[in-house]
Amino acid sequence: MTLYNTLTRQKEVFKPIEEGKIRMYVCGITVYDYCHIGHARVLVAFDVITRYLRSQGWDVTYVRNITDIDDKILNRANENGEPFTALTDRMIEAMHEDEAALGILPPDIEPRATGHMDDILDMVQILVDNHYAYATDNGDVYYRISRFPDYGKLSNRNPEDLLAGARVEVGDIKEDPRDFALWKGAKPGEVSWESPWGPGRPGWHIECSAMSTCCLGETFDIHGGGPDLPFPHHENEIAQSEAATGKPYVHYWMHAGAVRVDNEKMSKSLGNFFTIREVLKKYHPEVVRYFLLSSHYRSPINYSEENLIEAKGGLERFYIALRPFADVVPAELSELHHSDYYRRFVESMDDDFNTREALAAMYDLVRDINTQAKTDEAQARKLVAELKAMGDIFGILQEDPEAWFKGKRRTSLTLDVEPRSGQINEAGQTPEVSVQYSDEQIEMLIAERAAAKKNRDFARADQIRDDLLAQGVVLEDSREATTWRRE
Repeated sequence: MTLYNTLTRQKEVFKPIEEGKIRMYVCGITVYDYCHIGHARVLVAFDVITRYLRSQGWDVTYVRNITDIDDKILNRANENGEPFTALTDRMIEAMHEDEAALGILPPDIEPRATGHMDDILDMVQILVDNHYAYATDNGDVYYRISRFPDYGKLSNRNPEDLLAGARVEVGDIKEDPRDFALWKGAKPGEVSWESPWGPGRPGWHIECSAMSTCCLGETFDIHGGGPDLPFPHHENEIAQSEAATGKPYVHYWMHAGAVRVDNEKMSKSLGNFFTIREVLKKYHPEVVRYFLLSSHYRSPINYSEENLIEAKGGLERFYIALRPFADVVPAELSELHHSDYYRRFVESMDDDFNTREALAAMYDLVRDINTQAKTDEAQARKLVAELKAMGDIFGILQEDPEAWFKGKRRTSLTLDVEPRSGQINEAGQTPEVSVQYSDEQIEMLIAERAAAKKNRDFARADQIRDDLLAQGVVLEDSREATTWRRE
């Protein structure tokens, strides 16, 4: 298995620290607002990576932290006039709902920064004692970048270039403008914890260094995160952790690609910022998940109505093939080593988790299922079992096909945020598709249409088909029966 290492900027053969085991830490959410589609990209990517590694027999310990103390959190809580803990508790609950709706499995360990304050203080003290950090008169503690010669190795930045571009503020108390905060002294009335340097709170970067080493050890296999994290967050994590322990921090660094919206950078100021909840009001969670998997996790991905509709169509190709075989259960992976389709799937995933190529193998399998279904039902059922097994690894094809086509969701999510105008209507549906008929009414109309055709009243039969289509209901005739699905 090979993966792309941001640290070396090349693909490398993966070699675990401990045979058969993988320790992985992924930077999680700063919980001051609802999760957005960029968060979904990272969450789904590392969920699938974890699922795949476990399917191949790896013993994975997956840690994903929660940042529950941060300037953004405190500012938002002050705006709301509520304790910061009330805000973070509410946003953590919402985050867990979003993750469950998208089929994202919980991490093995989900540490919160506020629960590791002693570990944070211990690491800061070690850095101060070893002269990698210094305290100032106002209670701040800063990391000395000049003491760490390898600073910049992850982001490929020259520390001297950083000095040239650094802004020196009037009254700046840092020894070097590049130095970053490990501990922030509290101003009167601010949330704080006691420390050897006075009351304060931790800097963002030290939180992850303390939580990751506490949960996984001083050196672990994989550290992941979003596209904006290599610098400065992960660069600072390396500097802190390696200075504190004297050991290599992480062997492999993995970063998901950015999400753009209609080919523009996602930004609240541009009005193209979408929360997961807003997206799930318009699209089934599996459609969103499939959309995110349809590109390699490191590639930038463009969120647009057109691409979501295309993802929905791609997923429906799978469900159409599964519809006659709803009773088939996924195959045991140990039974699939003879399968060319599964071999291609594994080869693609072993090549830096290339979900796009793995999906291509699944598409070819669907074509074979459709062919075999006409001549050899037993073989078709065997292939369907293979497809469902691969779908389980990707966290898709989890719905009953009939329920899928009739627009019913197995997953649920309390969508309690207000949508922006023009996106969705009050019923939570796209404006252009407003289904009015119930399932029972549709079945009655299909029966009426069958009777009309039997009586050679083809005009009435066509009218029923057209009326249903206008309501987003597609009829599919076969020699056995007429089935239907919602667009």
